[in-house]
Amino acid sequence: MFLPGVIPPIIRAVFDFNPEVFAVSVTLKSLLALSLSALCVALIATPAGAAVKDEIAARLQPAGVSCVFGEPCAAGLKVPGAENLAPRSGEEVYGTFCQACHASGANNAPLFANVDAWAPRIAKGIDALYDSGINGFNNGAMPVRGTCVNCSDDEIKAAVDHMVAAAEPK
Repeated sequence: MFLPGVIPPIIRAVFDFNPEVFAVSVTLKSLLALSLSALCVALIATPAGAAVKDEIAARLQPAGVSCVFGEPCAAGLKVPGAENLAPRSGEEVYGTFCQACHASGANNAPLFANVDAWAPRIAKGIDALYDSGINGFNNGAMPVRGTCVNCSDDEIKAAVDHMVAAAEPK
């Protein structure tokens, strides 16, 4: 079954190193590897190979698409809670967001309508209170916008006005 003069020297080279046979063996292995590589490239370049490429590309597509407001793909998106585009009153904003801390005193928040707790804050001026409501205060103890991420500055100011009015001495 062996080809005379080719296979036996290669087999012999495995057991008894001969530089000439080794060179022939390496050359044959290189030719075999090159032939297999060319065959693989030829198979991929065929229309069937293109179908395989397309199939692989389809499997590698992202599971979803991110869409940001302002981009054309976001034209029909609705923001939760944006059904009512009219500005909310200070009482509405307080009742929805602010009361979580200002009704319980969480994070040392001054209690709603507590004159003593609000007096030193009111003494700093309304602009300082607005700034604390919009930008937060005390390293996050008072969170930015009081956790109302979709409140406008005017809505935050209205909520501050509502709480200050309730805490002013009568």
